[in-house]
Amino acid sequence: MAKKHGKRYQELLKKIDKDVYSLEEAVKKVKELKSAKFDESVEIAMKLGVDPRHADQMIRGSVVLPHGTGKQVKVAVLAKGEKAEEAKEAGADIVGEDEILDMIKEGNLDFDILIATPDMMGKLGRYGRILGPKGLMPNPKTGTVTMNVAQAVKNAKAGQVNFRVDRKGNIHAMIGKASFTEEQLLENAKAFIEKINKMKPAAAKGKYIQNAALSLTMSPSVTLDVNELAEYK
Repeated sequence: MAKKHGKRYQELLKKIDKDVYSLEEAVKKVKELKSAKFDESVEIAMKLGVDPRHADQMIRGSVVLPHGTGKQVKVAVLAKGEKAEEAKEAGADIVGEDEILDMIKEGNLDFDILIATPDMMGKLGRYGRILGPKGLMPNPKTGTVTMNVAQAVKNAKAGQVNFRVDRKGNIHAMIGKASFTEEQLLENAKAFIEKINKMKPAAAKGKYIQNAALSLTMSPSVTLDVNELAEYK
């Protein structure tokens, strides 16, 4: 059954007066679509021409946005000894070993990003079914399994966005807030798109970015010109 949108949403749809927008136009337009009383998130969504069932076409990684996401990020670090101290000094919110494992076991996932040193991954493996669906399982590709925990914490606090293509080739990420300037949103969007383009697999055939759109938390989406996006490298 098709989802019915309310009057407010229908009014916002009337403001989208073009089928396709350049990235700069789309950023300007989504700011005009702000209607909620809170500071809405700005999100980018893409459909990529990849088949994630093949390991060489799995798009997964991270990018530190120039202006962050506007979200306060709570970082947990699973480490011990010297590495735990480095994490604390770098500004991690929760640091430890058994206490973090106990939190996860109890389903208390009171953090946005989990970073772990490689020697801790054996202990984390059993909690994959809890962390995986939430996108919290540390992974070397996103820089969250590392011995350089201090840098990983700084990246997370600075606005690192982790992304992963789903089984249908879709990928999405938060690139800022409606309160950001157009310039900040444009630079963040370009940084994200450039990262995605650099990760194009050799095995991917045909058009890589098949469609893309920008939207706010409570707004309709604004369709982007994929030919323009392909030029950001």
